Amino acid sequence: MLSEDFRTETASLWRSPGRGNRPRDGATAAEVAAARAYGTPVSYSVLDVRDMAAVEGYSSQFTSVAALVNCAGVNLRAAEFTVQAFETVVDINLTGSMRSASAFRGALSNGGAIVNIGSMFAFFGAAHAPAYAATKGAVVQLTNSLAIAYAGDGIRVNALAPGWIETAMTAAPRADPARNGELMKRTPMGRWGTPGNLTGPALFLCSPLAGFITGAILPVDGGYLIA
Repeated sequence: MLSEDFRTETASLWRSPGRGNRPRDGATAAEVAAARAYGTPVSYSVLDVRDMAAVEGYSSQFTSVAALVNCAGVNLRAAEFTVQAFETVVDINLTGSMRSASAFRGALSNGGAIVNIGSMFAFFGAAHAPAYAATKGAVVQLTNSLAIAYAGDGIRVNALAPGWIETAMTAAPRADPARNGELMKRTPMGRWGTPGNLTGPALFLCSPLAGFITGAILPVDGGYLIA
């Protein structure tokens, strides 16, 4: 998980709202234990990003924050064709990112950085998950807008656009030989990405090395978008 590569600094892990202890629901207890094993102080909190009062209450604990990574997200697939599920995805993936950015704006105004998590589906449609694609496209525009709005506070706002990454969310296409072959044929690098492939780009965007970069959307997809 991203926190393991941010372990040189104190990290605070948020567990996104979800169902039980499945990996797609956020940091698990085992992942938190692994992060702590590196010897870096790590705090673990359950935070429902749909609850503005809870987000503001959590952010009030911090006076200065170096970086905020907005990575709470869900993909409800076919259920997203119902209005209720569509609204749930919007509330978490899009509005949740805005709630967090708003709540932490003051603490980040010391030269901090925000990294939002978009998706390759921000650039093309997803017939199987219309809300997921719509929210990821909106996250890109939110990133662009906040990059302009927050620049005066000394806050940089960028986003990653992951491609096909080995997570619980992509278990189905990876298990389907035909679909897996189709995806790998289009991916120039010829393999699935790993969560670890996202950590370097995230660290870069949060670091002084990216000190003059804001409003950038960085694909991490093995070349899938250009193929």
